[in-house]
Parts: sequence; C-alpha cells; structure tokens
Amino acid sequence: MKGNAGLVCAPGPQEVQQQMVREQYTTTTEGTLIERPEDQCVYKIGIYGWRKRCLYLFVLLLLIILVVNFALTIWILKVMWFSPTGMGHLRVTKDGLRLEGESEFLFPLYAKEIHSRVDSSLLLQSTQNVTVNARNSEGEVTGRLKVGPKMVEVHSQQFQISSKDGKPLFTVDEKEVVVGTDKLRVTGPEGAHFEHSVETPLVRADPFQDLRLEAPTRSLSMDAPRGVHIKASAGKIEALSQMDIEFHSSDGMLVLDAETVCLPKLVQGTGVPSSSSQRLYEICACPDGKLYLSVAGVGTTCQESSQVCL
Repeated sequence: MKGNAGLVCAPGPQEVQQQMVREQYTTTTEGTLIERPEDQCVYKIGIYGWRKRCLYLFVLLLLIILVVNFALTIWILKVMWFSPTGMGHLRVTKDGLRLEGESEFLFPLYAKEIHSRVDSSLLLQSTQNVTVNARNSEGEVTGRLKVGPKMVEVHSQQFQISSKDGKPLFTVDEKEVVVGTDKLRVTGPEGAHFEHSVETPLVRADPFQDLRLEAPTRSLSMDAPRGVHIKASAGKIEALSQMDIEFHSSDGMLVLDAETVCLPKLVQGTGVPSSSSQRLYEICACPDGKLYLSVAGVGTTCQESSQVCL
C-alpha cells in the first residue's frame, strides 16, 4: 500500500492478550482442541512527512494572525479612545449624543435636535454652503435653509422670526409681509423703495431729520377713508410737483388753518383795474377749482373777474 499509512501484519496488544488467555486455558484443560485465530492485519492511520510539517506551519500562521489581530484591536481601541460611555470626544448620554470639540461630517447628518452647551455658541461651517432640510414622513423636502457664499435662501411656505417671548417680529408668506415690531427703521441713504402700494397708520422720520415722500417718475397718492393728517411740529411742509397738486374731499371741506396762508402766484382777475389803491383782494374760485384774485369791494367782485375761468 502506497503512502505513509503502511500495512503491517502483526498482532496487536489486544490479540496478544487474547492469545495468552487461550494458551493458558488450553494448558489447564487437557483434551480440548482450540483452533488459533489467524493473524489479523492492523491499519495505522496518521499524517507523516511533509504534510505534518505543513500542518504545523499552518497552525503557527493562524496563531500569528490571531496575535496580530488582537494587537491591532487593542491599538484601535486605544487610538479611537473607546470607553464604556462613548468614543473619543463623543459621549453617549441619556439625552442623546454629546460631542465635544470640532467635528467634520463627510456625509449627511440626520438629527432631531442640535444644540450647543449653555456657555458656548453653535457653529456650522462649510467651504461651499450649509443646507438644512426638513422632510415629511414620505421623505419629501418641506422646508430648506441654504447658506451660501453669496446668498441665504429659504424655501418654505412661511418664514417667521420671533422674539424670545414668542412674539412674531417678521413674517413672510406668499400673500403678505408682516413686521411686528413697534418701529420699522430704514437706515439706507436712499430710504425705502416700494413698487406698489404701502399701507401703514404712521410714517415718521427720526428726530431732527426730514421726512420725504417722493415719486420720481410717477404720481404720489395718499388715500385714507377717514382723512389724511400731515403734521410738522418743528418745521415746514413742502409739496412740489411737476404737474398738478390736487386736494380732494368727497364729503367735507378743505381747511387751511394757519396764521398766514400765502398764495404768491395767483392770477389776478381782469374785471377790475389792477391799479387800485386799496391793494385788498379776495380769492375767487372757478367751477373747475381754479383760484384767482379779485380786487375787493363793498360786495364780492368774483363775478366781475370771472373771465379768468373762461
């Protein structure tokens, strides 16, 4: 038989013991004839030679790999600062995860709430932009805040800024913009520019500053259901126009209540000579609202100077 497992025709220990027992029994019992069993072949099975050396080498290699893996595991645990409470600066608490120091995230971060410590601020920094998304249960983006290098974009149905007590200070939606503060201050040198109508109960300048309402290329209109009140407590009011200035009252009268009312460029009526020595005039009005001067008399002289209205 080829190989290391050879065929040896020799009695084994058990056969030798059985043979001795039979011989002893034969000697003690005369007259009996017992046939001796023929010799049996015993197979020896094992690994010998180069196969045995390869097996020992393989076992030694496995032991070396096991020791190296164990050493690497210990090194990783030490380098990454693994502990029963977390890893490195990351701590696992009953309220969630606590991260101390600066951290860099290479992929999206999903969290229900992110806040800093009481004695420090929260800083989100990126070389490109910082984007915060809000999603619904189906995974669709319902709100987005994107802070880029040149612009801050907010995509939402409504944008609101509230005070610490919950009072809305600034609210924007598709229909209107609401400013909830007591005073809206515009500090730009060009003021505020409105392309459409503005509704407000009060327009007032800062102390010792002039208030100007100006329409460079169009008309300026001020409407109020219960009247428009224009007041200058420590200055004058000027109304300048390239075309006409109209004061219209649908149900009432126009009152100019002042110590002196000056109309320096009124047209003088032609019905009465202007060389009158009285130098007293009365103000007359045409049916279309045009004003003109007429020399005063005992009675009204407006009808005599009504040719101005023609």
